[in-house]
Amino acid sequence: MLAGPQRVQVKPRTELDRNAIAGNMKLSLDDFDIGRPLGKGKFGNVYLAKVKKVDAIVALKVLFKSQMEKESVEHQLRREIEIQSHLKHPNILRFYNYFHDQKRVFLVLEYAPRGEMYKELQRCGRFDDQRTATYMEEISDALLYCHEKKVIHRDIKPENLLLGYRGELKIADFGWSVHAPSLRRRTMCGTLDYLPPEMIEGHTHSEKVDLWCIGVLCYECLVGNPPFETASHSETYKRITKVDLKFPKVISDGARDLISKLLRHSPTDRLSLKSVIDHPWVSSNSRRVLPPVPPPS
Repeated sequence: MLAGPQRVQVKPRTELDRNAIAGNMKLSLDDFDIGRPLGKGKFGNVYLAKVKKVDAIVALKVLFKSQMEKESVEHQLRREIEIQSHLKHPNILRFYNYFHDQKRVFLVLEYAPRGEMYKELQRCGRFDDQRTATYMEEISDALLYCHEKKVIHRDIKPENLLLGYRGELKIADFGWSVHAPSLRRRTMCGTLDYLPPEMIEGHTHSEKVDLWCIGVLCYECLVGNPPFETASHSETYKRITKVDLKFPKVISDGARDLISKLLRHSPTDRLSLKSVIDHPWVSSNSRRVLPPVPPPS
């Protein structure tokens, strides 16, 4: 008897020759046909693009150097490139390459056809147990992989999550993440509604900040807004440090159990990522589809 739904293996499609866009190959704008804009950011825009040589569809993130210099975020970009280029997981947006000209930096990224989770959540209002549990399994698996590589994301939120062509979750935007060999940091960063108590209180923090964030994410997916949201920053801070958690009736007992085990004031009391994947509510509701296995090269 299987606990929860059977994992479905999708047959692999023909793999594109990623070597044509990844690695040390010198690229320029001439190598791409630029399509429609996919999104706008503070430092530039993201466009749908086709790599001419291999007919591969990618997302091209165009960042303006002047804007980044003005905000002193070049180090953040370098960190994002350094970290993301080493990560290869079905639930992490692939970073293929980058190049630059006098005014701009171009990042060649995997294209996620279903767009931002944030917009999908706005459109739907909230997600059901199956969809949320699937996302929880996917994000926990991806973060387990990150933490094994000593990478803490620190800014998990719907705006930084994209959806692939099967609707699978993809962690994007590693601008706030850090490759911390010691896995302990003191910097305050991340999004207010998602900040864990230890970061608000100015304590050192570890990879366990990501456990708090996925607890907040699970709640927001099921309810439509984050658990500690208030009209003012100071009130939100207060609610977070007290872990003032209120569950609406719409949240099932299983989901409530999972969220309350992740949103613990003490980082060491939070449920591990492995335990999230194995949690009865996740395993009975998740409909995660395993990615296709590429043929042996």
